[in-house]
Amino acid sequence: MSTLFNLRLAAVLVFIASLHFASGQSAAIPPPPDRASLPDSTYFDGYYNWIWDNFLFTRPDTAFLLAQGMQHSALGPGQEHWAAKALDLQGITWYVRGQPLKAAEYSARTLPLFEAIGDSSTLAATLGNMGTFLTRGALYDSALVVLARAIRIQSALRDTLQLANAHNSLGSTYLEQGDLHRALDAYRMALKHSGSLGDSAAMANTEGNLGTVYAKQGEYEKALGHFRMAANIQRERNDVPNLIIALLNIGGAYNEMGDTAQALSSLNEGLRLAQSIDDAHNMASALIKIGELYAKAGQHQRALAAFREGLGHTGRTGDPWSRSQLLTNEGEVLFEMGQPEEAARRGEEALALAKEHGIITPMRDAAGLLAKVYHRAGKYREALEAQLLFARLQDSLNTEENQRAVIGFDLRRNYEKQALADSLGFVAEKAVQAKEIQKQKVIRNGFVGGFALVALFAAVFFTQRNRISKEKARSEELLLNILPEEVAEELKAKGEAQAVQIDQVTVLFTDFKGFTSLSENLTPRELVRDLNECFSAFDKITEKYGIEKIKTIGDAYMAAGGLPLANTTHAVDTINAALEMRDFIEEGKQRKIAAGKPYFEIRIGVHTGPVVAGIVGVKKFQYDIWGDTVNTASRMESSGAVGQVNISEATYALVKDVKKKGGEEAASGLNPQPATELAFSFTPRGKVLAKGKGEMEMYFVDRTGVSPDHRSPA
Repeated sequence: MSTLFNLRLAAVLVFIASLHFASGQSAAIPPPPDRASLPDSTYFDGYYNWIWDNFLFTRPDTAFLLAQGMQHSALGPGQEHWAAKALDLQGITWYVRGQPLKAAEYSARTLPLFEAIGDSSTLAATLGNMGTFLTRGALYDSALVVLARAIRIQSALRDTLQLANAHNSLGSTYLEQGDLHRALDAYRMALKHSGSLGDSAAMANTEGNLGTVYAKQGEYEKALGHFRMAANIQRERNDVPNLIIALLNIGGAYNEMGDTAQALSSLNEGLRLAQSIDDAHNMASALIKIGELYAKAGQHQRALAAFREGLGHTGRTGDPWSRSQLLTNEGEVLFEMGQPEEAARRGEEALALAKEHGIITPMRDAAGLLAKVYHRAGKYREALEAQLLFARLQDSLNTEENQRAVIGFDLRRNYEKQALADSLGFVAEKAVQAKEIQKQKVIRNGFVGGFALVALFAAVFFTQRNRISKEKARSEELLLNILPEEVAEELKAKGEAQAVQIDQVTVLFTDFKGFTSLSENLTPRELVRDLNECFSAFDKITEKYGIEKIKTIGDAYMAAGGLPLANTTHAVDTINAALEMRDFIEEGKQRKIAAGKPYFEIRIGVHTGPVVAGIVGVKKFQYDIWGDTVNTASRMESSGAVGQVNISEATYALVKDVKKKGGEEAASGLNPQPATELAFSFTPRGKVLAKGKGEMEMYFVDRTGVSPDHRSPA
């Protein structure tokens, strides 16, 4: 045994010795099994259960360290099975801590170990766990592949209990995909298998899952019936952890049905039981729901007390989802109580935490709170930014979720073509971005000790919103909303896209005049609506002229011609787009004036030069461009005038001699006429001082007539 191993094992033993074991105190942790007095199989089975029962759900970090110690001590002949189970248990702790793909990575590492020792039963159980983890990580197609393999093995073994568990997991995968019909079929098959065995634990799990499907369909009476059945079974079994989950689901169903008294009764019972076993995760979950009910009823002090107590529990669990949601909920109550500064602090902390962990729903809720708070405080630009973020998240169109939907599809497709053990590391590395932190607990799934791990999606239904669709067609569409087609294809083919130098690109910037003062006369919602109308029109214009939208920055819009593929018409294309954008805003201005409403006015700047283009970032990456050309284009906009397109000398040199084609027939390629008239007219402005650039030659540009499409490949 190596010195390093001795040190590791010694450290684990010291750690175990530091725990507070029972010595006549009922609340203390019981001591672990005594290895000296027990056969190996009995000792390891007892030690595994000791970790599971005393640490996994309440102190998962501790459970991870203890499982590592178990793995390091199971090195003798015939102990390979326990070493593999200890490794898998380490993965389960990651699942409890809200990192399902990390858990799946550990499962993949255990598969070849169980295969090597010929343990088909535990292999199938581990595949079932892995399917659950992949589902919770939104890799649904991969989860279906894994679960299909588990079911094949279990069918060959005629392992009815594990077939029930696997079908439960299969139903949960279909549920997350939104395929409720297949989810019901899978759950009914699970109920059939568990019923034939009289396995009450598996039956209770399935009843809860069936309740979730009906709740998703809005059939709360049916859902309530299944949740009650699950609770009754758990009461008979004295299964307190799962009874808590059933009670929280019952409370959620009553809340949806408008029965606040019954909802509070069930939620408070669940809270009391969670307190009795020191289950911090479910205490926080119950307090979120209880606080929301009090807030809805206008009982602000009770709501604050519930949310603040819940925050205390999240300090123990380290669960960012619950903490962010509780902070936002507390901020909402403080806002209603006339304490906007305190509300802003809670919202800002919640948003920062949710962004750090890429948790979509709490991020959306925090942004919604901040939009209200900032608007009331007169911080209109901040209010707009928060409202824009809220709107993007509400519609599931934010960059991070789009990337996850798109790249996740291709990773899943690649995953299915590879052996599980070889591919999962790649899947986890590329898809671990911005996953929703899950609220539910795992239940054992067919370990030899007779424990089952199934996906209790019912526990999370009332605290997690709908996820975005993962179909390939939608994924492809979303990808092209984020990246240019050529860059998207390179990313899918290689898993990355190289930054490139492009020698000549024409960059366009727009900005609205008096945006801050306009914000004072509109609500954030109205402002977002008007901005969305403008930017949607700009998107269509850029597509029409073949230039690439780069990004929006508050009320500014940035686009560029001549990338990602170089062409000879980028300057003409960009100016034509700029002029059409200007005209669109002017038409809208006239309509608003006639209606007596506030209106936008726009400045547009254009410059041509070299840029570096590529994907920036690791998490929220996007296609972007860099270089002095970008800065100069921005200066063209800020140095311009309302209602004008201001261009640099470099752009002017490229377009000053461009001529129109003769007539509409020429534009369609029929009977072309000689080109005689210039396409654009220019107003020289002389040397104009540009911030950070000194004096620069500038020109206002306009069309002398309708400009045809000048684009052609380089």
